[in-house]
Amino acid sequence: MNKKIKSTIIKSFLFIACLLFAFQPLLRAQGFLKAKGKDIVNEKGQNVLLRGIGLGGWMLQEGYMLGITAEGQQQHKIRQRIDSLIGPEATQEFYDTWLANHTTRGDIDSLRSWGFNSVRLPMHYNLFTLPVEKEPVAGQNTWLTRGFEMVDSLLAWCAANKIYLILDLHAAPGGQGNDLNISDRDPSLPSLWESEANRNKTIALWKKLAERYAGKQWIGAYDILNEPNYGFTDTADRNGLKETRNEPLKKLLVDITKAIREVDHNHIIVIEGNGWGNNYNGMLPPWDDNMVLSFHKYWNKNDKASIQKIVDTREQYNVPVWLGETGENSNVWYAQAVQLLEENNIGWAWWPLKKLGVNNPLQIRSNLNYQDVLNYWNGKGEKPRESNAYSGLLELATYTRVGTNRVHRDVIDALMRQPHINKTVPFAKNNIQNGTVLKAVNYDLGKNGYAYWDSDTADYRVSGIKGVGNRGRTYRNDGVDIVMDSAHYETYYVNHIEAGEWLQYTIDVKQKGIYNIGLSVASEITGGAVSITINNKIAGNKQMVPLTGAKKWTTLWFKNVNLAAGRQLLRIYAGKGGFDFSSISFDRKK
Repeated sequence: MNKKIKSTIIKSFLFIACLLFAFQPLLRAQGFLKAKGKDIVNEKGQNVLLRGIGLGGWMLQEGYMLGITAEGQQQHKIRQRIDSLIGPEATQEFYDTWLANHTTRGDIDSLRSWGFNSVRLPMHYNLFTLPVEKEPVAGQNTWLTRGFEMVDSLLAWCAANKIYLILDLHAAPGGQGNDLNISDRDPSLPSLWESEANRNKTIALWKKLAERYAGKQWIGAYDILNEPNYGFTDTADRNGLKETRNEPLKKLLVDITKAIREVDHNHIIVIEGNGWGNNYNGMLPPWDDNMVLSFHKYWNKNDKASIQKIVDTREQYNVPVWLGETGENSNVWYAQAVQLLEENNIGWAWWPLKKLGVNNPLQIRSNLNYQDVLNYWNGKGEKPRESNAYSGLLELATYTRVGTNRVHRDVIDALMRQPHINKTVPFAKNNIQNGTVLKAVNYDLGKNGYAYWDSDTADYRVSGIKGVGNRGRTYRNDGVDIVMDSAHYETYYVNHIEAGEWLQYTIDVKQKGIYNIGLSVASEITGGAVSITINNKIAGNKQMVPLTGAKKWTTLWFKNVNLAAGRQLLRIYAGKGGFDFSSISFDRKK
C-alpha cells in the first residue's frame, strides 16, 4: 500500500477514534433523573423506583456503628479518644486507612450484583472545606481536595455499574441539629443555625459541588441537608418535632437551591423536613420544579397509616417523595417496609451498607484488641496498652474493606426478594447422606411464617410495640434468637425458643433410605418438647427435652424416618419452649 494512502487512513482512524472518545459520555448518556408530577422519571419519562443503600460510616462515623455505647459518640469525640490512646500520627494513619478501605469499587460492584440501583453518600463537610473557626481569612472558603476526589472515584464506580449516586450533606458546618452524633456537632461552638458564617459556607459548598457535577448524569440528586432536628421557636422542642413554621430551615434550603441553580439546572434537589426529616410545617409548597421530598422512617409499624402523611403531602403538592433513610431493624421489618413502600411507588435508601453488627448487608469484623479498646471506652475494662490499641484500631480500619466483610445474605434477601414473593430458598447446600450434620442456624431464607416462625420478630417501639428480633444480635437478622458459643469460635446455636416456634430446612437427599434424625439440644429447665415433619407430614413422635444444664448437649433421635431422594422440606417444631438447639444429624440405616 502506498505510504501516503496508508498514512491518511491511519490519521483518519485516529481522528474518528478521538471523536468517539470525546463524545463517549454522550454515547453512553442515560439522561438525568427528573421530578415529573408525583414520579421520579428517567430521560424516557419512565418511572424510576430507587432501591438504594446509604454509605454511612465512611466519610462520617457515628459511635454506635463502632460499638461505642458511652456518651460522646460524635466523630470528633471518637477521634479524641483514639488520639489519647495512640497519638496524633497513628490516629491520622487510622483515618487514612479507614477512608481508603471502607468504600471501594468492590462495594459498588456488589451492590449492582445484588440488585440495588442507587447509593446515598453521607458527606462530612470537613473533607471539602475548613471549619469557619480555622479559615485563615474570615468569610472565605478554603477548598480541600480529598472530599471531591472521593466523590469523583465513587461516581466513576457508580457510572460503571449504572447506579445513581445521591449526594447527601450529612454533617453541615456547625451541625444542623441537637442530635449531635448525626452531624458531628460540637455544642461548644455555634451551630449551623447560630452562625451566618456556617450557613454561608454550607451554601458555598453546595454551589461548588454543583459546579463540579452539573453535567454528570449518574448523579441522581442533591440531598442538601440531612435530618435537621432543631427547635427554632421552642427550646424545649429540641429536635423540632413540633415546629409550626420552620422559617430558618426553609430560608437556608431556598438559598442553597438558588446557589445550585446558578450553575446546575439538571439535577433533582431533595429537601428534608425538620424533626429528623419529617416535619414539613411551613416549608411547602416546593419552590423548584425539579424537587423531591424526603422522609425518614424507623421503628414504627409498616402499615399505610405510617406513611399516610407523606403520601397525602405528595398528592397535595404533586411532588415525588423518597424514603431517604431507614433500617436498623430486623429482616421481618425490612421486607414489610419495602413491600409497603413499593406498593405506594416510593423509592428507598437503606441505612447503612456496613458497620459492626448483623442488621446490614455487610458486617465489619471486629478483633480482640479492638474489643479491649471498646471495653475501655464503654467503662467495662482497663486502658489497653498503646501497641495493642494501635493494632486493634488499624486492623479494624483495614477490615472495613469489602473483601473482609461478612456478607449477610439474609438481609439482602429480605430487601430484594422477600417483599415480592413468599417462596423460601435454602440458606446453605444441605446435601443429605449418612453422617451429614446441619447447623441449626442455617434454616431457610424467607419470611416469618414461611421459612420459620418466631413470636418476637422486629422492633416497633415508635408505635408502642416492644420487640427486638434476634435477641443475640449475631449471625442472622431474622426473628430467630441466635447466640455464639463462647467456648467455640464461630459456632452458633438457636436459643430462647418459645412454644409454637419452628424452623424449616430445605434438604437435598443424596442417598434415599431409612434415617435416624438426631437433634442436638440443651436445656436448663424441664418441660421442653420438640417434633419434626417431612414435607408437612409428621415424621416421628413428639419428644421431651431433658434437663441437661447450660451448653451440655444431648441428642434426641427420631428413628426410622423414610427419606426419598431429592428435595424435601424438614421442619423442627417446638411444642414447648425453653431449650437450645445447635444441630441436626442424619444417620442412614443400612
